[in-house]
Amino acid sequence: MGRGKIEIKRIENPTNRQVTYSKRRNGIFKKAQELTVLCDAKVSLIMFSNTGKFHEFISPTTTTKTMFDQYQNTLGIDLWSTHYERMQEHLRKLREINNKLRRDIRQRMGEDLNDASFDELRGLEERMDSALELVRERKYHVLKTQTDTRRKKVRNLEERHGDLLLEYEAKCEDLQYGLVDNEGDYESTITLANGASNLYAFRLHHGHPTANGGGYESQELRLA
Repeated sequence: MGRGKIEIKRIENPTNRQVTYSKRRNGIFKKAQELTVLCDAKVSLIMFSNTGKFHEFISPTTTTKTMFDQYQNTLGIDLWSTHYERMQEHLRKLREINNKLRRDIRQRMGEDLNDASFDELRGLEERMDSALELVRERKYHVLKTQTDTRRKKVRNLEERHGDLLLEYEAKCEDLQYGLVDNEGDYESTITLANGASNLYAFRLHHGHPTANGGGYESQELRLA
């Protein structure tokens, strides 16, 4: 069975369309290379896919510029002069825009106003008022942003300061509780270190005979 005839129309599926383009592009490039070798021809192919991707084939014996020059000489046209004219026109428009902007800058600085008409001066005044309003809005926005940033930093520092104070108070309470639990041992140690200065010494005093020789006085304990 022979191959079926393919209807020549746009392939709707993007994936199939890209695959077909790649295969047929490689086939065309292969044919161009065979034509170059077999017939000693100069072949130049330039292709762009639907996505804008560039592909080119040029015979090894020539260059793209040489092919364009030979094409122009054969047809008697000058592609470069047309391109040069377009570039000159584009350059002229850019110079006009540049001169207009420079003149507008000088007028905004109070210069080059002698030849300006009343309408031009009125328009310049309106433009300067609008520009001044934009500058003020931008300045206020910058100030507000900087102020909000500083306030956030101050608030973060205050929160950090409060956390440090709470941590410090907690450590002080833990230290105080430790001293109270060991207070008895601490005082005993201090007492012995001071030579038992706060201990009481007791002395036993013996009785003495009475004046009439009838006996002894009772004994008593006294604090030394």
